[in-house]
Amino acid sequence: MPFSDREEKILDILRRQGSAGADEMARELYISRPTLRRDLIKLEQKGALTRTHGGAKLTTRPADDTIPASLRMDEDSGAKNMIASEAAKLVRDGDTVMLDGSTTALHLAAAFRGKRDIVVITSGARTALILGEMGINTICTGGQLICTSESFIGSDAARTISCYNADTAFFSCRGLDAEGNLTDNSIGEDIVRLEMMKRSRKSVLLLDSGKVGRRCLHNLCHVSEVDIIICDKPLPEDMRALVGTAKRA
Repeated sequence: MPFSDREEKILDILRRQGSAGADEMARELYISRPTLRRDLIKLEQKGALTRTHGGAKLTTRPADDTIPASLRMDEDSGAKNMIASEAAKLVRDGDTVMLDGSTTALHLAAAFRGKRDIVVITSGARTALILGEMGINTICTGGQLICTSESFIGSDAARTISCYNADTAFFSCRGLDAEGNLTDNSIGEDIVRLEMMKRSRKSVLLLDSGKVGRRCLHNLCHVSEVDIIICDKPLPEDMRALVGTAKRA
């Protein structure tokens, strides 16, 4: 089992219990104590947990915690609808696209109504259902489900994505920091996003302006690695210099 999968499982155990012993976690994950110790050290360095004598506990607010999708749906929904409307213009009939499990991508899925002969590959559980109800040819990555974000992650999700090639990958994140790093609180979702970017001809960042200047736990990539940025407001001038060759819509 790769570290990214073990990482999510360790944090899931601690979310359920608040704290756990090393023996208990090692048994549940089917890994050795030395492997678990190395994983706990890495997670502590990231600020996700605190190691204790004989185990680990979550920090007061877990760094890798995610906001439930049911709450994020109403978060800046006006901006997300605007972004989705612009992003949908980039999709032509017959295209193959990839969507991450973000709520912004969920808004974009709803904007695909009327598109003909498109194929959508998504890691979003609710996104897949909405696309299916619209009669759009949809491939769901499957994998480990994160209930809070209604997204699939892990090696199974990445393996599914690696089987396909797409015209465009649309994705979002929780923050764009002052150095131009795209950041998020879910490491597992970022791994899926990177695989989508790698398997697509171009990548499009869906970014509402409230996330500009925000830094989260994990660095996804630098903004200059994105082909197109769609934001509801112009980026600040000091941020534009970091964008490089990425187009802004």
